Amino acid sequence: MKQIAVILSGSGVFDGSEIYESVLTLLNIEQQGARYHCLAPDVDQMHVVNHLTGEVAEGERRNVLVEAARLARGEIKALGDANPADYDALIIPGGFGAAKNLSNFAVAGSDCEVNPDVAAFTQAIHAEGKPVGLVCIAPAMAPKLFGADVLCTIGKDPETAAAIEAMGGRHQACDVSDTVIDRDNKVITTPAYMLAGSITEAAAGISKLVEEIISMA
Repeated sequence: MKQIAVILSGSGVFDGSEIYESVLTLLNIEQQGARYHCLAPDVDQMHVVNHLTGEVAEGERRNVLVEAARLARGEIKALGDANPADYDALIIPGGFGAAKNLSNFAVAGSDCEVNPDVAAFTQAIHAEGKPVGLVCIAPAMAPKLFGADVLCTIGKDPETAAAIEAMGGRHQACDVSDTVIDRDNKVITTPAYMLAGSITEAAAGISKLVEEIISMA
């Protein structure tokens, strides 16, 4: 049975992993005959957002690994303790945590940096010729992870697409129900909630991404 690593960035769309995208990813991995293993960096979140008001909770601190454990029902490992050789592929769901905790794209744009543990694990998976799936805003990290000319999508947002291209990546517009596949790099991306108006719309592209990842693994 293929083993798929899933890197989470917290719990909640505004400061962590997008919960629907994460659950859909895990569900599709199991439904398509593989096993998932959740991982997260053991670092503090950039900030904490009150998801009821949308406001930053000043003075509050939360840990990405601890919060991601909520999504994983406690079955999660610190990313720094994980061995890339144990996995056949990697998927990173979206949510602002990908741009705030796994990287600083939300504040630095095309000058962003990726968390060292995230970069090391992802690049080790990639170096072994294993596929990587990036969902929603997570593809904004693709040029920093895989180098110039990587092909990816965040949907149709021109500002984010321009930032990807400023980092040397190639952005391709994509509908919510579809994926963009860079077969040379084995990188698969889908817009999900960059475009989705419902959980059903997000599910369509995520299902295709997981299917492609498992077939390539």
